[in-house]
Amino acid sequence: MFLSLVVSILNGMDSSFGPLAISFIITFIFGAFPFIFVRHSSSISIKDGFLIVVLSWMFSFVFGMLPYVLWGGEFSLVNAWFESVSGFTTTGSTILNDVEGLPKGLVFWRSSTHFIGGLGVVVFLLLVLPSASPFRLRLTNIELSSLSREGYRYRSMRTVYVIVSVYLGIFFLSAICLVLAGMSPFDAVNHAFSVVSTGGFSTKNLSISYYDSLAINVIITFFMLLSSLHYGLIFTTLVTRSWRPVAKSPVVKYYFGSILVMSFLIMLSLKVRGGYDEWGRAAMDSFFQACSYLTTTGFGMSDNSQWPFMAGIVLLFASLQCGCSGSTSGGLKADRVYIAFKTLVRQIHSVLHPTSVSKIKVGGHYIGDSEALRVLMYIVLYCTIIVIGIFLLLLCGVDAMDAVSGAVSSMGNVGPGLGSIGALGTYASQPAMAKLIYTAGMILGRLEIYPVFMIFVLMFKREK
Repeated sequence: MFLSLVVSILNGMDSSFGPLAISFIITFIFGAFPFIFVRHSSSISIKDGFLIVVLSWMFSFVFGMLPYVLWGGEFSLVNAWFESVSGFTTTGSTILNDVEGLPKGLVFWRSSTHFIGGLGVVVFLLLVLPSASPFRLRLTNIELSSLSREGYRYRSMRTVYVIVSVYLGIFFLSAICLVLAGMSPFDAVNHAFSVVSTGGFSTKNLSISYYDSLAINVIITFFMLLSSLHYGLIFTTLVTRSWRPVAKSPVVKYYFGSILVMSFLIMLSLKVRGGYDEWGRAAMDSFFQACSYLTTTGFGMSDNSQWPFMAGIVLLFASLQCGCSGSTSGGLKADRVYIAFKTLVRQIHSVLHPTSVSKIKVGGHYIGDSEALRVLMYIVLYCTIIVIGIFLLLLCGVDAMDAVSGAVSSMGNVGPGLGSIGALGTYASQPAMAKLIYTAGMILGRLEIYPVFMIFVLMFKREK
């Protein structure tokens, strides 16, 4: 908020200065309370750990919405909550019809929520804790999913260092490349915030299509894909100066293969039924949009609300799967989908050959039955929540296409859906209750469901 204040001052103390200054003071005062009133503790329980993780996010949403509420305009209380949750969870959905009408300070704060949320509110917490603190390891293990931890072969402090160094590296490189490609420094920094966090907030109403630049499209696509890979894998690649870790990873192979297959299917759909005259244009639009949805960044290069039904179905599956674990991407993760496919193949093999013994192998290690079952159970739980979300949205009077794609997109932290909430659309016309349902999906998707559920279990569990 302080940096956003500086941006506001540099732009002639625009209309966001007052709201940002008041929000900064309120947030600072409340942030100082724990240092004054909370008793120091040398250890934390599992319950404390889950509370710290979940409440860190929830308070970020609440204080993050203050500048929007105080500024006014399109930001009603519900709209401000929606924009704040969408920013911190790096979903990238927006209620704004005119982003370019916002003052620069507020635009910078809006993009900053992506940057903070992408790195993780809890990672910021870990950065200020002493390296020997017993909090660190426990919070690291709670914040990172079991799939994410597979790629981090380090102590907790080392893990935080890996995440932060890769994250900042991608941010600075993407910002520099975008400036060289012709973006203004302000736009480049804001879009770099979105790219590295796989968020999707843009400074333009038409998103990336505003620039109509092949160089910018290529840069955005490259860094979207890079940000959707496991950070531990990227770090290992840089340290060893070899692409072998990436090239040998079966999950990465599956992930890039799924991008190519989806892009090809969308391209065929656009050329045959989408009114595209040139194969090149169809290929460019399909590849960019497939990458945008799979990485959960959600930038728009074309109006996919007018695309054929088949292209929409492919994008819907892309919003379900999304990127790799250990990245800022949301969704089920390519790792879980890959393990589910391998489990299905093994099950079919077992039925055909009852006496044979087969195991699920992913890369250099085998997946046990219990781990495979956990993956399948998560997928079932994830899809169940989406179905419940669709049902509730339909009760709110939301159009069927918007309800299905919006529920999937929110849980996956993708941002755009299909129809009126497509890549160049907004959620402004959605009912207020529907917006709250969307934000509930965003929160569950960002925290990967279990921490939120665990809080309710621990809160109502009888103490022995």
